[in-house]
Amino acid sequence: MKRNHSPWSVGTSRRMTRLLVFVGLMTAGVAFGQGGDKQLIRIETSLGTMVAELDVKKAPESVKNVLQYVDDQFYDDTIFHRVIKDFMIQGGGYNSMGRKPTRDPIPNEAKNGLKNKRGTLVMARTGDPHSATAQFFINHRDNSFLDYPGQDGWGYAVFGKLVEGMDVLDKIANVTTKSGDAPVETVAIHKIVRVEE
Repeated sequence: MKRNHSPWSVGTSRRMTRLLVFVGLMTAGVAFGQGGDKQLIRIETSLGTMVAELDVKKAPESVKNVLQYVDDQFYDDTIFHRVIKDFMIQGGGYNSMGRKPTRDPIPNEAKNGLKNKRGTLVMARTGDPHSATAQFFINHRDNSFLDYPGQDGWGYAVFGKLVEGMDVLDKIANVTTKSGDAPVETVAIHKIVRVEE
């Protein structure tokens, strides 16, 4: 016996299929797209707390690298060892005992379109464009000369920006420094942790 399908049942079936596909795509979008483009971290220092938003989409290697150091608690009890008012504050590589050993360097992502604006987080490096490891700096003002291609054909890779604590950035940038741009009084990074929304 031939089974008859009414237009209503066929239409309902199609609508249900579309709905399930739509829900599946939305779920995938949350898991792999919109929800994963940004990651917040909290930087707790001796002069206050800053919160930064890391750009996973535009600086994937830099963010992955920094988050690995965060998860390993590498930044706990490190310092801002170089402070230049109206330029930047740099830290994440030294503690009271000296320079900390790091993992291998990462590729320079300065071509990602992110600009060295006030409050942005940037991978610190040597003269070698691909030498960044754990150290980072936070721009105290707009520093467009650091943007790709910079003065060496590469520039410096921005991977995030402050969303809270610009006043703390200013406090740190205004400390008294000595030879080598080191703060006279230690500016400690107590810890850096992920902030889960």
